[in-house]
Amino acid sequence: MTATLLLYVIPFGDRIAYPLMLLSTLAHEAGHGLMALLVGGSFHRLTVWPDGSGVAHWSAEPSRLRLAAVAAGGLVGPALAAALGFHLGRRPGFARRTLGAVAIVLAVALILLVRGLFAWLFVATVAALCALVARRADAKTARLVLIFLSVQLALSVFSRADYLFTPVATTASGSMPSDTALIAQALWLPYWFWGTLCGAVSVFALIYGIRAYWR
Repeated sequence: MTATLLLYVIPFGDRIAYPLMLLSTLAHEAGHGLMALLVGGSFHRLTVWPDGSGVAHWSAEPSRLRLAAVAAGGLVGPALAAALGFHLGRRPGFARRTLGAVAIVLAVALILLVRGLFAWLFVATVAALCALVARRADAKTARLVLIFLSVQLALSVFSRADYLFTPVATTASGSMPSDTALIAQALWLPYWFWGTLCGAVSVFALIYGIRAYWR
């Protein structure tokens, strides 16, 4: 975890961390889409651009609570997934099964959801690597890979923490209200309040996951 954090501050570390940034974007956009499904909506497609930005397209019956929930899903979803990864990583056998399941889910997403050549190639690469580790690596290696991915998901909201406290998100397709601004529009209170709350939820999920792993 410490090594990952250092990548964002040491010279040229951002270049080494580039794939990890893309992974955090994928998890962020997937969090929006999965939350849309959980609140009774539809998840249409997602994309990730080379600059590290991304977008998820979804639809649902108009509702302030649905809008706020889907916006929050991209912010806290990765941390919740990380907590689950830490929990499952306690047993090496579970780690292999989990990585295999991730590979299957990503393969299905490639067919149904992922759009854009760059996004398709990136997701295909992650899926292939997860499948390879699940099938070929020993249980201890699979466990290490799962924990590594969980750390990246847990840290994704913090590696780009400034996004929690800005009203505007800039992507390759243009500028739009940030997730915290959307929550503020739906539920009132300023965007920085919701950014703080989402950050706190992510910290709690990370602490829970680490404690579950070390028990």
